[in-house]
Amino acid sequence: MGLLFSRIQQALQGFYGMEARILLLGLDAAGKTTLLYRLKLNETTMTIPTVGFNVETIQPINNVTFTMWDVGGQDRIRVLWRHYHANTDGLVFVVDSVDSRRFEEARLELEALLDASLLQGVPLVLLANKQDLPGACPPQQMAEEMGLRKLRGNPWHAQGCCAMSGEGIPEAMTKLSEMVKQYRDARGT
Repeated sequence: MGLLFSRIQQALQGFYGMEARILLLGLDAAGKTTLLYRLKLNETTMTIPTVGFNVETIQPINNVTFTMWDVGGQDRIRVLWRHYHANTDGLVFVVDSVDSRRFEEARLELEALLDASLLQGVPLVLLANKQDLPGACPPQQMAEEMGLRKLRGNPWHAQGCCAMSGEGIPEAMTKLSEMVKQYRDARGT
C-alpha cells in the first residue's frame, strides 16, 4: 500500500512539480537580498541590510518551485541561522568575490553550516557574486578558497554571478533544481 501511495505522489509531482525549501545564506553585503529579488521580480531592486529574514516563492525552475529563505548575514544574526536548517532541500551560499579580506570568515561560516546535522547531504550552490567588478575571484578559485574540493557528503556547484544584472543566476538555479531533485529522490520524498 505504501508503494502505491509513493508512486501516486511521484506521478503528481511530475505533473504539478515539486516544492523545495532553499536557504540563502552568506556574510552581510554579499548580495543575497539583491539576488532574491532578481529571481523573484527579474529586476534590480535597492535593498537595505536584512535584519531578520525575507521569504519569497520563486517560479518553477525545471519543475521545482523554490521557497527561498534569505537570512541576514550580520555577525550577530548568524547565530540564528541554525533555526532555519530544518526541512532544507538546498543551500545557496553567496560570497562577495571581490572582498578577499572576508574569504576566511565566509569559509568558516560555510564549514559550520555544512557540519550541522540537519544540513548533512543537502545540495550546495556557491555563488561567487559581483563578477562584474574588477578583481573578482573566479568561481573555481572561490570553490578552492571555501574548501569545497575537500567536501564530502554534500553535492556542490560553484557559479560566478552578478546579482545586479542576473548574469549566471539562471545557470546556478537550474543546477540547484537538478541537485534538489536528486537529493529528494535519494531521501524518497
